[in-house]
Amino acid sequence: MKNLSLILNAVLFVAVAVLYFLHFSTPQTPGKTFASADTASVVPTIAFINTDTLLQHYEFLKEQRTELEAKTKKMDQDLQNRTVSLRNEINAYQRNLPNMTLGQARAAEEDLGKKQQNLQLYQQTLQQQLMQDEAKLTQALYEKITSFLKDYSEERGINVVLKFDPSSDVLYGGRALDITQEVLEGLNDIYASEKKAGSSAKGDAGKSVKSDVKIEPKADTTAGQ
Repeated sequence: MKNLSLILNAVLFVAVAVLYFLHFSTPQTPGKTFASADTASVVPTIAFINTDTLLQHYEFLKEQRTELEAKTKKMDQDLQNRTVSLRNEINAYQRNLPNMTLGQARAAEEDLGKKQQNLQLYQQTLQQQLMQDEAKLTQALYEKITSFLKDYSEERGINVVLKFDPSSDVLYGGRALDITQEVLEGLNDIYASEKKAGSSAKGDAGKSVKSDVKIEPKADTTAGQ
């Protein structure tokens, strides 16, 4: 999960120093235009998000992390069980070795060697699967945040959104530029709506299945009497 704290590097980029200069040196209303002697330009508006706060309290990520951690724990337990089982077989082989013929010992060693290789391959498979799951989560998080920020920024006339955390180049940001809470609330509202819609769809599907069940009429047992 270490990569999750860095994913917004692709979502929230650092603006060049010129944007800072234009923003702070022009006391105009964000999103409005100012007129110079020759031309009229749009004032670049800047906002920032505290990514640590966002990643900590975004319900989608919290639930996905919980599921991924549970899956990781289950895989780890399964791997440990297989490791213990192989270790027990090796111990049994060592105890019985004095009573084995040379051919039996070689066959047992070959069998244990194959099982050890299979265990290593299984461990690699689990690691790859977890990496794929984490990559999918990263991509899903990226898409959800970028999609929300696009609409949010267009509605409020924001040109640049920065990420603010100990690893970023932003050393200070005024409260007026902090949109973390609004973005977090918006993302959580959307996720809650998606979950509700998903639950309703499952419920409707269940009702549909039940409604498709047909009750055949009972045969008339009085016929022919």
